[in-house]
Amino acid sequence: MPDAPLAGVRVVEVAHYVAVPAAGALLADLGAEVVKVELPRGEVYRHGRPRLSGYESDFPENPPFHMDNRGKRGVALDLTRPEARRALLRVIERSEIFITNLLPARRVKYGLDHASLLGRQPRLVVGAISGFGLGGQEQDRPAFDYAAYWARTGLMDMMRDEGVPPSMQRPAVGDHAAAVNLVCGILAALRVRDATGRGQYVDVSLLQTGFHILGTDVATALVTRQPVKRHDRRRAVNPLWNSYPVAEGRWIQLVMIEADRYWPQLCRAIGREDLAADPRFVDGWQRSKHSAALVRELEKTFEQRTLAEWRRILDAADVIWAPVNRVEEAIDDPQARALGYFYEVESVSAGRFETVAPPFRIEGLPLGARRAAPGLGADTAEVLREAGLTRAEIDALVS
Repeated sequence: MPDAPLAGVRVVEVAHYVAVPAAGALLADLGAEVVKVELPRGEVYRHGRPRLSGYESDFPENPPFHMDNRGKRGVALDLTRPEARRALLRVIERSEIFITNLLPARRVKYGLDHASLLGRQPRLVVGAISGFGLGGQEQDRPAFDYAAYWARTGLMDMMRDEGVPPSMQRPAVGDHAAAVNLVCGILAALRVRDATGRGQYVDVSLLQTGFHILGTDVATALVTRQPVKRHDRRRAVNPLWNSYPVAEGRWIQLVMIEADRYWPQLCRAIGREDLAADPRFVDGWQRSKHSAALVRELEKTFEQRTLAEWRRILDAADVIWAPVNRVEEAIDDPQARALGYFYEVESVSAGRFETVAPPFRIEGLPLGARRAAPGLGADTAEVLREAGLTRAEIDALVS
């Protein structure tokens, strides 16, 4: 993609699982050349299959791995070997960006900490994601986003209705949020580097990412120092900003935050003008005061029709709502399809298949790497040769 924003920029990624590889994929989507460095046996994430997770599918590779590693070149090196680390440094010397999720102590052990790298390459931009950030007592504590992003920040506690046990986060939700943060920081660091000539270090943690995602509640708690109010759909403060069951076990979500504006037209649409005339529900204050009664009335009404029927009625009424889609339905959302939120990549072993597109668009520029994730070590010899290693040196590392 010669016209892509990061065309000509080289990136080296030493990382596994999701957060940093996802950032590397976004940089590749923007046109960067990204070299992914893995263990010779390949990272665990690579070896998943839908069937291993209970799906009836013969897809031969791990779709999420391809999403988070598309468009990259693949190198396999055993970094416990000094000669492999020396080779990696020579690859990094040809690059402008280095990203990693190695814990800080391991970065120092391998000579991949930002102080060492910037000492060798003063114009390098180094980016890292960890559970708890660089500094403090927990900088070397291992973490997944389930712990640092989901549980530690309060998200796990808040993302449930009153009286319901905490739920497990879906895979890699916090990782993908952190990946976007890292890319944002790297793009800013590149601009600083270009203006000053000095390389930069960008630090992102899953913990800080979680606090930012939950920022509305966290900002309030910082001021009030009081327990945050959890949503109780049975007694919603605003019953027009609430979820409701419909027929056949499905749900809808109403999102009419300016409730007084929409209340009369909602009542007309659902055939409950009697509710609009009821003095208990005449305005926002009264609806909040009598919330439990109104929620029960709306539940009785919504349960009488199917999701398809409510879709026609509520869309025609021009109110703010959404179906609670299942993922297998959401991937065929007409708006998402119209705007290209999914697109095809191609893998040597799996052929052409759809994956998730970059989470942003730039008008007039085609974004999104078209190659799927590289095969394990597929480009090792070529990348090392480009870095100036001899055939004998390459053969020794590959063997």
